[in-house]
Amino acid sequence: MASPLSNFSLLTDDLLFRILDKITSTSDRKNFRLVSKDFHRFDSIHRKTLKLLRLEFANSLLHKFSQINALDLSTCPRIDDATISSILLTSRFSNSLSWTLNIKKLVLSNATGLRSKGLELLMRFCINLEAIDVSDCWEFGDLEACALACGLGLREVRMDKCVKVTDVGLARIVVGCGKLERLSLRWCMEISDLGIDLLSKKCHHLRFLDISYLKVTNRSLFSIASLGKLKSLSMVGCSLLDDVGMKYLGRGCPLLQVLDVSRCNGISSYGLTLVLKVHSGLQQLGAGYCFADLSADLIYSLKNLGSLNLIKFDGARLSDSKFLSISLYCKQLVEVGLSKCIGVADEGIIQLASGCVNLKILDLTCCNLITDIGISAIADCCTNLVSLKVESCNLITEKGLERLGHSCLLIEELDLTDCSGVDDTGLCTNVHDKGLSHIGQNFSMICELDLYRCEGIRDEGLAALSGGCRKLKILNLSYCRAITDEGIQHLSNFEDLSVLEMRSLINITCSGMTIVAAGCKKLLDLDLKFCRNIDDSGFWALAYYSRNLQQINISHCGISDVGLCMVLGNLTCLQDAKLLHLTKVSVEGFELALRACYMRLKKVKLLSSLRSLLSAEILKMLQGRGCKIKWH
Repeated sequence: MASPLSNFSLLTDDLLFRILDKITSTSDRKNFRLVSKDFHRFDSIHRKTLKLLRLEFANSLLHKFSQINALDLSTCPRIDDATISSILLTSRFSNSLSWTLNIKKLVLSNATGLRSKGLELLMRFCINLEAIDVSDCWEFGDLEACALACGLGLREVRMDKCVKVTDVGLARIVVGCGKLERLSLRWCMEISDLGIDLLSKKCHHLRFLDISYLKVTNRSLFSIASLGKLKSLSMVGCSLLDDVGMKYLGRGCPLLQVLDVSRCNGISSYGLTLVLKVHSGLQQLGAGYCFADLSADLIYSLKNLGSLNLIKFDGARLSDSKFLSISLYCKQLVEVGLSKCIGVADEGIIQLASGCVNLKILDLTCCNLITDIGISAIADCCTNLVSLKVESCNLITEKGLERLGHSCLLIEELDLTDCSGVDDTGLCTNVHDKGLSHIGQNFSMICELDLYRCEGIRDEGLAALSGGCRKLKILNLSYCRAITDEGIQHLSNFEDLSVLEMRSLINITCSGMTIVAAGCKKLLDLDLKFCRNIDDSGFWALAYYSRNLQQINISHCGISDVGLCMVLGNLTCLQDAKLLHLTKVSVEGFELALRACYMRLKKVKLLSSLRSLLSAEILKMLQGRGCKIKWH
């Protein structure tokens, strides 16, 4: 009898590539590679993106996956000029530089040690580069911007929080990168109207622009209005803009489809209406925390926006009559943000749900007048719902959850923080294991679940949850203090879990922590603050099994000198550590542990009392590698 594997030989290369196109899950791709050597080879050829976790494997992986067009180094520690030079030189000597010719997108966010020389090398070798992300590289300045300007083919540049880049650096980029279509300057506080004006004159192909939190004035909006191809403009938190600037914007940018003016306190309903009346092609509108009330004219102007699929009016006052108008004018809505809105009650939600049946994402955070009646209307009308946030909606009970579970089978994100009955301690006590059982039985697609301060949840609830929600990636169990080791062991069933918050789970010991670490090997972010009963043996398990951890909070834990050195030394992907109030760790323990990981850490949080006790040498070593130390 022929081996089942021999049948795979009948599959053509083209058919195998088509199969791979359909496999999006990382674990499924891994299983595909394990089928045979041929399947492994096909995956290597087919792979188009590569995210490196460890630099020691960089050259071998880049040689193996030479066909990739996107390289992500954002989670890779120790990225600096010497690292980039070493990778490129090794590739040249081994005759394997072909990957540089195929790279079109490069992600270098959080590469705090990288400077202009390393960037210039990348620009010189990656001649077909079209997109680069250097967000959160807070040491980047005008020299680094000049290096980016060497990328003549760049169409997309993200520079969020590159706080040292000035108008001079921006000028070099816009002059050198004439093909620029997408630019994000979020939190680049040194850029002014002068830089935006030059940008508007030089980058005629610009389609996406983010100037959020810049100290720009209406003069910038006057310049931006001349961008005839601009489709998306985000200017969140630009406090110096007002209705005069909106008038300028209303006269230009004829192709505008996305506009976000959230937290622009100087802009009124009238100013926003001036834009909405003209730009009938608008598809997404963000106006959260912008004004206290929505005028009747603003609501009526939504009637012109036949393609509108997203609105965010967070923090505004909304009456039932305005909900009726929105449901009549905006039937194509897919996402609605109403976080902390005043006056949102069941009647308004019923009108919204009945008129906007295509809703997939709904944020009702702190809309605490909503009851199970409103949730039932959402469940009955919006069956395609994917994300629902009802944090602090404390009139919702398990009946509402049950109704959601029966109707909204596609839900992937559910936020129940502080909802369903709050007692005088401020903790949720009415979401019990029964409610969690409904989630486990009905929300099989759920990827993110927030149960922060749901104290009624116990071990049985976690057992029920783990039986049905196998796709869970993000879970918050903080302050669910009734959970013990017996319940926490069920988390090992969530093989794809990447973010886990279990702050103040006082009944969890090293035994439970060991089971979680051994089962959840994809953990990237772990919060164990106030888990006082987890001692060194639990952290040893973490150091052995959780090698992909990038962020950890072990403040107020029972770890000692030895345990801390083991954790920080063995977790080779660790970049962010919060280490407050570790009473069993001595100054010498902190010193040794920080020396073991100083080349990897990008952020560390320490008690301010340690500043004068730690050696000047270790502090200099950390800061020299671009590590940001936050003293508490």
